Amino acid sequence: MTEYQKAMNGEITTSLKEVAKNEGMDPEKLRRLVAEGRVILTGTAREHCGVIGIGEGLTTKVNANIGTSPDHDDVDIELEKLRVVIEAGADAVMDLSTGGDIDLVRKKILKESTVPVGTVPVYQVAVEAAKRGEGITDCKVDHFFEVIERQAIEGVDFMTVHCGLVARLSREVAKSRLAGVVSRGGSLLMQWMARNGEENPYFEHFDRLLDILEKYDVSLSLGDGLRPGAVADSTDRAQIGELLVIGDLVKRARDRGVSVFVEGPGHVPLNEIHTNMLIQKKVCENAPFYVLGPIVTDVAPGYDHITAAIGGAVAAWHGADFLCYVTPAEHLRLPSIKDAREGVIATRIAAHAGDIAKGIPGASGWDNSVSIPRAKLEWKKSIEKSIDPQKAESLYDKSSGGDDELCTMCGEFCAIRGTMRSREDYEKRYGDS
Repeated sequence: MTEYQKAMNGEITTSLKEVAKNEGMDPEKLRRLVAEGRVILTGTAREHCGVIGIGEGLTTKVNANIGTSPDHDDVDIELEKLRVVIEAGADAVMDLSTGGDIDLVRKKILKESTVPVGTVPVYQVAVEAAKRGEGITDCKVDHFFEVIERQAIEGVDFMTVHCGLVARLSREVAKSRLAGVVSRGGSLLMQWMARNGEENPYFEHFDRLLDILEKYDVSLSLGDGLRPGAVADSTDRAQIGELLVIGDLVKRARDRGVSVFVEGPGHVPLNEIHTNMLIQKKVCENAPFYVLGPIVTDVAPGYDHITAAIGGAVAAWHGADFLCYVTPAEHLRLPSIKDAREGVIATRIAAHAGDIAKGIPGASGWDNSVSIPRAKLEWKKSIEKSIDPQKAESLYDKSSGGDDELCTMCGEFCAIRGTMRSREDYEKRYGDS
């Protein structure tokens, strides 16, 4: 029985209690949210993995993508990325490997990861086809599902499967978009449909997919194969058309007892983010929403951790529950270890800003824990509570003037010290009143 089914049956499991404690939420309230599909629990497959909750009323979670590519297939580097992103505060990771021995990479990540691990199984379908001297278009339906079951048996916590990219939408987007299809999984499936003249196998055989996911209690992330890859394509007919299909699939997954959440865009200008969040929640029965960014402008390669953090904060404010990190390397290369760390921190900032805006209990208390010592010029305490103490400590530069903890920005003209002195003078003059 899946965690979702247990919640629907009124059971408060050990995993649910763990998440409720971490979130500061009443377990029964959390159980109801899980039973209604508004929250999913993932990370229950491996004993050394912490369980997380994603969805309504919970802190916004952050995912970090790691994994090899055909040009960079060093397993040890990806394991170091895993260590670094977890240390930086990622709540989950996805192994998106497409180079080298990807079974080995995944097994090692699953063994080492203390956070939930997700995958995109169609990547492995394509890689194995290439090793046979074939292309994705040569694959049979059984290939698509054999990989899913293999990964589920190994203990993958959630899988992104692009079930909503149906053939009619594939034909439409191929000729109508500025940036076309930028989802790698979406593109692979579009090629398969175009060459074979058949429907998306994940849509056509959706019940077969649910059979596997229910058996191994794997959460389904309904992938956005038609997410916009340029702001000009945002909120277009193809994107919304896929979302409408996904909305129906959410209901079917829930009917089978499979926990499900929905992936979203993509490149979206600021003024459309609220609309996107609202449409998704309405169409998909308030399923948790997992977004990449959104990236709010196309002009900043090298700084897309910033463009995504801007969009991510707004998205979280308006209902996104899970943010996929974007690194400075987005659109340019496989992220380095440093890129991965910067991506996690930037996305955590966005998630926390969103949590403050939507009133998550306790969110603003963290800010106070930084601001109160800062207002007393207790820089060490303030830095220790910050989101990245390592970076803050490396930047702090004590002023050479004075014997307190002034920094070199203002030195003796420090506004905080001036406030402290004024407060002392007012107390002397007027007392506590």
